[in-house]
Amino acid sequence: MISITYINEEDKAYGLAGMTISLASLDAIDRVQEVSMDTDGPMVHFSHEYYFAGSPAISPKATWNNLIRNLHLTTSMAVGNIMARSMVRSGERMPSGVMDTLRAVVHEEGRDTCALEDDEIDVLFNKALAQNHRLFSNPRMIPAVTRLADLFTQRRSLSGRELEEALSLLQF
Repeated sequence: MISITYINEEDKAYGLAGMTISLASLDAIDRVQEVSMDTDGPMVHFSHEYYFAGSPAISPKATWNNLIRNLHLTTSMAVGNIMARSMVRSGERMPSGVMDTLRAVVHEEGRDTCALEDDEIDVLFNKALAQNHRLFSNPRMIPAVTRLADLFTQRRSLSGRELEEALSLLQF
């Protein structure tokens, strides 16, 4: 488990914007039930589909694939959080020390939850890193991320449906 610390409310809003845009880019926004700036825990609350661990009626392979998909989603969200805050909000390069820490946490989670080997985890992490870098280094994304962060600051909480509507209006 990694704990992300925010400098202020604006920083937190950019982090949440980065997470949700990352999820949208993976066509996974439908798994979000609600986002909230005012929670002490995770700002993104997922639907039951995300947490579904499996049942005897579902093959072990399908359950394992879901676990890997969720690992990719959470990895991508964490990377998107960091990139939106550093590259878009601050206009700086990604902090390598933070990415190294995140990579270590993803490795631990990949081994423990999905029984993945280190090279498989590296592929998953590098894919999330590359996808998010393409997103947040695109100059057209800067105003979209900023508008979404402003929306989070103003509204504080959005349901999954409201979030989908907001993202569709951003036209990124």
